[in-house]
Amino acid sequence: MKAVKGSFFFGGVHIRDNKSLSKDASIERLPEPPEVKIAMSQSLGRPAVPCVSAGDKVAKGQLIARGDGAISSDVFASISGEVTGIETLANECGNTDTFVAIRGDGEGREQYLPPLSDPSPEEIVKRVRDAGIVGLGGAGFPTAVKLTPKMKVDTFIINGAECEPYLTRDYRIMKEHTDEVVRGARYMAKALGVENIMIGIELNKPDCIEAFEKYDDIKVVALRKIYPMGGEKQLIYSATKRKVKLGQLPADAGVIVNNAATCLAVCEAVELGKPDCEAILTVSGRSIARPANVCVPVGTPISYIVEQCGGEAEAPKKAVLGGPMTGVAVKSYDLYIKKTSSGVLLLTEKEAAADEPTACLNCGLCADNCPMHLMPMNTAFYSSAGDIDNAVKLGGTMYCIECGVCEYVCPAKRPLIQAIRNTKAAVRAREKGGK
Repeated sequence: MKAVKGSFFFGGVHIRDNKSLSKDASIERLPEPPEVKIAMSQSLGRPAVPCVSAGDKVAKGQLIARGDGAISSDVFASISGEVTGIETLANECGNTDTFVAIRGDGEGREQYLPPLSDPSPEEIVKRVRDAGIVGLGGAGFPTAVKLTPKMKVDTFIINGAECEPYLTRDYRIMKEHTDEVVRGARYMAKALGVENIMIGIELNKPDCIEAFEKYDDIKVVALRKIYPMGGEKQLIYSATKRKVKLGQLPADAGVIVNNAATCLAVCEAVELGKPDCEAILTVSGRSIARPANVCVPVGTPISYIVEQCGGEAEAPKKAVLGGPMTGVAVKSYDLYIKKTSSGVLLLTEKEAAADEPTACLNCGLCADNCPMHLMPMNTAFYSSAGDIDNAVKLGGTMYCIECGVCEYVCPAKRPLIQAIRNTKAAVRAREKGGK
């Protein structure tokens, strides 16, 4: 189906994408690490609860932790080996999490679910839940919950925008696994009871646009190259002209969106019985010796990935887990890959945003460019004064998608996203009875 042009949305910024570093690198499966440490917090919601103990023998794909409630996900062994312990370690955000440590045995044993043939909508939802699949675009929302919306929907959109600079993981997935992405999307559309399937792809990926045009049941939307085109609400408007109002979910506009990587995971779960226990991610930045797109077991140490990609070409100014706009700067490589990990970036001083912040200039650029029509400077001002109520009320903090546009355009280099995340955390703590 011939591609159509997407609509414009308010706000956003044009960013140098730096995708040329890794976009021509095919996805490679790195050698299995000697040990993995798998976090129990692999999705939004509550952490999973371990169901294995030290000394247990496990196979790749075997359940090692059960999701705790509807907004949670099961967690699986990503290599075959022996559980060496249940540990409490720091995660990428500086908080602590529970990890299951597994030492590999090199035997390659697998314990997958039975493949499904022509599954019913109910069987698809159950398989997605049983495989522990979460949104792999970064949010980590349990996919089975998305496939059971409370309201009627009529459209399913594959998010193939990948607007985040440096990251080329989705590009390679769409290029190398085109048919699997389509089949995964069809399974999810069947689960939702919809026939209208769309895919949004930015214009800087013409080969992917051409690849998906070959499918008669997939409507391809060619999106202008602007950040954050991959945001759900921005993508929905660009593809359908439907507006998702503040406080609403995509389903309120009759749409469900899932990332291209999630579609691949669903296809493999249905057809191969493979649980969500591996991550495909981009390793990039000018401080890494060999930029690449790699597939690794969940729980792989970042240090191992850096080593396998040739180590540091030069000492990085900043290391980022994820993309440069929405990812998290990390202090060391002693961290572990999650289901939702999309990138490991080693950035030079020239690449990294490392300027010291100065006083707010009251220029309003953060508000002018915010794709959600919010007032980030108000959140920063009132949160720094400890006035959380006005930070939320006058900044619109709880509607922020944390895309990072405000901080990118700020001439004073204010830490606006940090202020927004701190405010959200304060609100959540207060709702739970904290101070």
